Amino acid sequence: MKTISVSGKTVEEALDNGLTQLQVSRERVEYVEIQSPKKGFLNLFSKPAILEITVKPDPIEEARSFLSTILECMQVDLTIDIHQLKENEARFNLEGEDVGITIGKRGQTLESLQYLTNLAANRHADRFYRIELDAENYRERRQKTLEQLAFRLAEKAKRTKRKVTLEPMQAKERKLIHQTLQKDRAIETFSDGKEPRRHIVIAPKNH
Repeated sequence: MKTISVSGKTVEEALDNGLTQLQVSRERVEYVEIQSPKKGFLNLFSKPAILEITVKPDPIEEARSFLSTILECMQVDLTIDIHQLKENEARFNLEGEDVGITIGKRGQTLESLQYLTNLAANRHADRFYRIELDAENYRERRQKTLEQLAFRLAEKAKRTKRKVTLEPMQAKERKLIHQTLQKDRAIETFSDGKEPRRHIVIAPKNH
């Protein structure tokens, strides 16, 4: 974290001087008042305000630096393409020949990397900053795959009039299956089992 000392006739003037010198907004810094301003007799021997201003780490840069280090340790050569989604949200998309290593089975490695990257991004943050980690649009492709799977197995459940059990999934993937089939009045979906073997069951109504 970068720290500088600045002075001014008032605290506000000293702070403005510091922001100008650092070229950052007020939200990006925190300061400590080292010396309070004091007017002397007939304005002689006056004391200026002295502040110690520290620039808060940028969450995106903290996350990018951490993720780059992890990828280097994994010995994979990937680029990190960063897209700002909202004020406090960004997507990091990994690209390169070794991208499959960062996805893992059913995206488990990608989820772990995302969790750790979010911890790094918010280590010094005043408010939560969300980093979505993707790998060559894996999440979008996985979502389409799950939606197609849900429709296909729902039809099977209705055709055979028997329950259909899906493989264990992460909580948000189970939620996607529930949402995809919630409008189908002929079937019902529910989760069964305990983590990490918790899974979706699709059952025909009145089975």
